[in-house]
Amino acid sequence: MFEIFASTPEHLNLADIGRFAQRVEAMGYDGLFVSDAIHDGLLLACQALSATSRLKVGTSVLIVFPRSPMNVALASWDMQKMSGGRFELGMGTQIKQNIEDRYSARWLPPAAGMREYVGALRAIFHAFRTGEPLEYLGEHYRFTRLQPFFNPGPINAPDVPLMLGAVGPKMLELVGQTADGIHTHPTNTSVRYLKEVILPQIAVGTANRDAGRAKPVVSASQFIATGPDNATVASERERFRDMLAFLFSTPAYWPSLELFGWQHVGERLLELTRQKRWKDMPKIFTDEVLDTFLVTGRYDELPERLVSRFGGLVDRITLTVPENPAHDAAAAEAIKATRAASARS
Repeated sequence: MFEIFASTPEHLNLADIGRFAQRVEAMGYDGLFVSDAIHDGLLLACQALSATSRLKVGTSVLIVFPRSPMNVALASWDMQKMSGGRFELGMGTQIKQNIEDRYSARWLPPAAGMREYVGALRAIFHAFRTGEPLEYLGEHYRFTRLQPFFNPGPINAPDVPLMLGAVGPKMLELVGQTADGIHTHPTNTSVRYLKEVILPQIAVGTANRDAGRAKPVVSASQFIATGPDNATVASERERFRDMLAFLFSTPAYWPSLELFGWQHVGERLLELTRQKRWKDMPKIFTDEVLDTFLVTGRYDELPERLVSRFGGLVDRITLTVPENPAHDAAAAEAIKATRAASARS
């Protein structure tokens, strides 16, 4: 059965996240993903958890290389304790230029660096819970000191689940080896890409997975153009056409296009960005390409369309919160119906 998560608009700030999270919880979502872009993801997650009582809250995804694993572990541990186990840490690497020039931080080889980051977090969590000496020695991270004064101690909740944003084969394999799950990217969540690339590559990693660790959760960051009527759906469809055209101008996301024989689409979009012809980009993104990466349908159509596309492939789906709160009741019915339909499939 699908879990259905909401996601926050990137502009949503600390003053508004609490009310937004309460609205999401009231609509019946299972969880909420907060971004780490314009505002700090850990602060947003803390506010969302404080404002709710049932909702799971996760970062999707926290840019971790500029942050020490110790700082992230302390914040995550506190949120997990405060919420009774409702926090989930989704992590990503971002790109080298952003890490070095936006954050003035150290860039690491993505898969190798993230492998150690996960290992360091787990070692720190173990020291928090047991009081045993902290010792994690890696090539990029070294943790050998945690005096009792600085140890927050055990909590009455499970360890924080560690999810990874993964696109390339090495990161996908790492998900299989050690992570608690994956956040797909909207550019690589097509059914064919899931079946032919993501799930097989994760399976390669699971061959070396700790037998006591549950299989990774697959959380599909799927764009969905929806609403209570055809006019709203059509408007949302064009909004996502613009968004996907911009995303696919980035070569890192072209493997999905290449799988379908559409690399020329990405190349043309990149050319238009260099020419600053932003308004021409959506014309390149034809309906055939759009429908591969976008689910479209009114709220009453969503259960069948989501289950027929993703049933048996993923564990979670993201569904955009209505821009107009007057549509919340219809969206809540769609969430309930989708959950029921996925349980029957």
